[in-house]
Amino acid sequence: MYHLIISRKNCKKKQRQLNSVKSVFEKAGKEFKLHITDLKQDVKDVVSALSSQKGNDIIILGGDGTLHDMINSFVDFENNSVGIIPLGTGNDFAESAHIPKNPVKAAELIVNSEPEYVDFIEFENGLKSLNAFGMGIDVDVLERTYAGKNVRRSKYLHSLIVSLIKFKSHDFTVRYNGKEEKHFGLIAAVGNGRQFGGGIKMFPDAKINDGYLDLIIVDFISKIKIIGAFIKLMRGKINSIKQATAVKVKEVEFIPDDTDFVLQADGELYKNVPIKAKIITNKLKIYTAI
Repeated sequence: MYHLIISRKNCKKKQRQLNSVKSVFEKAGKEFKLHITDLKQDVKDVVSALSSQKGNDIIILGGDGTLHDMINSFVDFENNSVGIIPLGTGNDFAESAHIPKNPVKAAELIVNSEPEYVDFIEFENGLKSLNAFGMGIDVDVLERTYAGKNVRRSKYLHSLIVSLIKFKSHDFTVRYNGKEEKHFGLIAAVGNGRQFGGGIKMFPDAKINDGYLDLIIVDFISKIKIIGAFIKLMRGKINSIKQATAVKVKEVEFIPDDTDFVLQADGELYKNVPIKAKIITNKLKIYTAI
């Protein structure tokens, strides 16, 4: 059975899109149930209950934040699948999964196809991330973005520009592929998907089903060269600058010199979480067009 999960806020703001999606399932003769949530915990509770059963297709009508709640609440991966209708502020993972932006076409993909295995990220402490995580300038950008109301892509881009000017690189150690390196970094991020921040292609070579994570580290850049780096970032070419380290990994660990740090995972902020993560394959099934 298909279970459509949408926040009450989205239900009110995007009633027309929701009705169109429901119509797709009705015309296809698919049985479904609509679950309207009020709080983040509601999403987790609904997903946990549904994924504890067998044979459910859990359809998320939302963005990366809701998908993050989903992956961290999922119980039985073997017997349940996930569908995505991209109705969030940021729909970065959906873009990497080649899911249509149009809600009707996304719903048609679900009713007319079979789910495929995709990768996700799992931290040593059990936290999961579907799209990407980081502990560098991306955290500073999100903190600025979340500081006010109305989180939009335009505000994210404004925060990114401010952070590029004001953010101070920091010292950390990274372990990957049998190596241990010290960095004084501006960017320290890992992607399963290709992009974050509503379309910024931080990991241009990433694929969500290749069994690898894409690690990108950008060391200190002088203020005079920051504009050039910003342009390359927006063009999806950040890994081409000389200060960048870009590599495929199965596992990665960041060890910040500062013991008081913040991690972002799929745009959600976590304080002082051990940053040791690995790729998980052949477990989560999602309706995609890859």
